[in-house]
Amino acid sequence: MANNLGIKRVYEAPHPSDGFRVLVDRLWPRGLSREKARIDAWIKELAPSDALRRWFAHDPAKWAEFERRYAGELHTHAEAVQSFKAELAKQTHATLLYAAHDEAHNNALALLRFLRCRNGAS
Repeated sequence: MANNLGIKRVYEAPHPSDGFRVLVDRLWPRGLSREKARIDAWIKELAPSDALRRWFAHDPAKWAEFERRYAGELHTHAEAVQSFKAELAKQTHATLLYAAHDEAHNNALALLRFLRCRNGAS
């Protein structure tokens, strides 16, 4: 799974190499139509909670703690994570989509790391 998964800002133009496009934000991206976004799935259960998202507030100084807390939330949604892993196993390539401006500190990157770290672990 780790080799067929990438991340991309949802506002970037869709490309065939994106494969299965999955929005992993809790909120729909501002100003983006569903047609233009070309999203195959929107999995809100894999997004950070509103409380965690607001606490983080895209502050790079909180990044390590955000990743730790987010991983804890993902553990509580184990069924959604396993279901997503099963869907990824069917895909040649998949792209996690996020709306944040910061490419180095966003929930899609944290989710990607979580999935890679737990690849094969159930």
